[in-house]
Amino acid sequence: MDIKNFENKSKNVSGKIYYNYSLKKLNWFNIGGNTKTYFKPETLQDLIEFLKQCKAEEKLFVIGAGSNTLFKDDVFEGTVIKLSKNFSRISLLNENTIIAGSGALDKSLSEFALKNSLSGFEFLYCIPGTIGGGIRMNSGCFEKEFKDILISVQAVNRLGKVLTIPAKDIIFGYRSCNLAKDLIFLSASFKGNKKKKEEIEKEVNNLKTKKEKAQPTRIKTGGSTFKNPIKQTNKKVWEIIKESVPNDIQFGDAIISEKHANFFINKDNASYKDMKKLIDFVKENVKSKTGINLDLEIILVE
Repeated sequence: MDIKNFENKSKNVSGKIYYNYSLKKLNWFNIGGNTKTYFKPETLQDLIEFLKQCKAEEKLFVIGAGSNTLFKDDVFEGTVIKLSKNFSRISLLNENTIIAGSGALDKSLSEFALKNSLSGFEFLYCIPGTIGGGIRMNSGCFEKEFKDILISVQAVNRLGKVLTIPAKDIIFGYRSCNLAKDLIFLSASFKGNKKKKEEIEKEVNNLKTKKEKAQPTRIKTGGSTFKNPIKQTNKKVWEIIKESVPNDIQFGDAIISEKHANFFINKDNASYKDMKKLIDFVKENVKSKTGINLDLEIILVE
């Protein structure tokens, strides 16, 4: 697609298009080169118009909070899409059901549920991503996952067709779901249970304390680097890494967190190559010492 031609033809599109846009600003690692095109649709119609004019071979990547994304240092030869704040609204459908835009933060949904005395959303306070990313990965923590509260998802496909998909039609796995990779999530509905606000708040604070004790905060990281290898061992992945890899290993400014061995950190000015070397080193050492194959939880965008 000729993006400039799209701009000229689509006078009614209120979304913004940027060229040669820095990807460092869009992810928690603070790593990456530039994207050829960056599109921020303001409305659903903006997004539909854009998708209808995209060629099938056009590379698209939709980014949320960027909390688990690692971009290459090279130019991304495609379009990165980030939904505007208009896709981040949260509202009550009825006393037990919440509708949240896919761009809303998981934490924001948890806070909204608390204000409305709805339980089941407490764990979301501790997940640093957006609703769209949470559904895509079936994100979870403290024995709870997105699939446990999801009712349905609204999405748009590459042809610009809007779909509503009931949760019962989605196959969820550990940090995965079977929804088509080219679907862009727009919003979702969630079920909760009425509960006293004080009890919900107590549980949220309890989970926050657990997280703060176990995980580093306010650093340049992508969160959990690898998935727990639940089909190979009962051990947590951080335990396996800690036992298999020297904690002081470093490639450029890419290091392993002292607090949590599955959190890899950009200490200052790490490159994609630095972080990828660290990822490969850990994966290879774990394999040679334990026989366990580790799968990435973070997303590598190439």
